[in-house]
Amino acid sequence: MSHEVAYEFINEEISLLRLQSRSDLVAKIGKTERKEFLAHDGNRYLLGTEVFWDSRKGGDIRVMVCADGGGVSAILPACDAFIMAPDGTIIGWPGPREFSL
Repeated sequence: MSHEVAYEFINEEISLLRLQSRSDLVAKIGKTERKEFLAHDGNRYLLGTEVFWDSRKGGDIRVMVCADGGGVSAILPACDAFIMAPDGTIIGWPGPREFSL
């Protein structure tokens, strides 16, 4: 998996999600969305989006998007996220994050 390609998909999805209203995002809590893409590098990528309460119900929500190309990358996917406050303000991380064990 190319992390560069994975983050292209992640960044595009994050940009679209940031445009959604808080009520639309809250409606996605508990519903994992998955999309599969064939990238220009010839590899297939699975993009997963999860929305959940960041600390308590009714408070901030966290929107996380991860991508993997199968194999080892499915264990440690490329991810990015942002947080939306109850007033709809976006509190975003400055860039991509890779999670490790």
